[in-house]
Amino acid sequence: MLPTAQVVGSSGEAMAAREAARHTAGAKRYKYLRRLLHARHMDFEFALWQMLYLFTAPQRVYRNFHYRKQTKDQWARDDPAFLVLLSIWLCVSTIGFGFVLDMGFFETIKLLLWVVFIDCVGVGLLIATLMWFISNKYLVKRQSRDCDVEWGYAFDVHLNAFYPLLVILHFIQLFFINYVIISNSFIGYFVGNTLWLIAIGYYIYVTFLGYSALPFLKNTVILLYPFALLILLYVLSLALGWNFTKTLCSFYKYRVK
Repeated sequence: MLPTAQVVGSSGEAMAAREAARHTAGAKRYKYLRRLLHARHMDFEFALWQMLYLFTAPQRVYRNFHYRKQTKDQWARDDPAFLVLLSIWLCVSTIGFGFVLDMGFFETIKLLLWVVFIDCVGVGLLIATLMWFISNKYLVKRQSRDCDVEWGYAFDVHLNAFYPLLVILHFIQLFFINYVIISNSFIGYFVGNTLWLIAIGYYIYVTFLGYSALPFLKNTVILLYPFALLILLYVLSLALGWNFTKTLCSFYKYRVK
């Protein structure tokens, strides 16, 4: 009986070790990247559902993150379909921006590379890392020190918040730039700056929802504090006649020179 018990015990330990290895950050990353190379393994229909509800009811999107934690023991997405669709949106809208600003082919390609790799990926990695550090350092409840915010989840929260901002500033705004926003009039910078207010407001709110959805975090309401600064800048911009969109367009043209 003793040798049998020893074999069973060793087998159980081996199974536990294999199960733990499946949930390491490296294993999750490998699974994510492997699915990225196989389009048929990605659920684009569900990703489109998430994109729709990020505008209408973002709380429902984060409810799904809870479900993933319960079933797959991770908060972050394991399906890159959302990232793929976001990349397509980013490319199409940036090409539209180049067309509206009357850029040539090579200028538009250069702008696209800047926006994708610097504005989206580079800034996204920086913000996700910063929020990952701050949330784990200062927002984790004392009694939940064994829990931590996954870096992948912090990046997912950024992508969720970035998508509405992208649609508002890089798609909806395109229809108003040349005929309304760029004009040197109050209505021009009022429309443009109001779109910026809505877009950045969405980013702040969706980010807040992402971290407040984690049960082991505290004081997440502080993530809403930037709203005060945002509204102050909006009022000052209208008083000073500062057109955010005009500044962005000038910056984009300067980039591709």
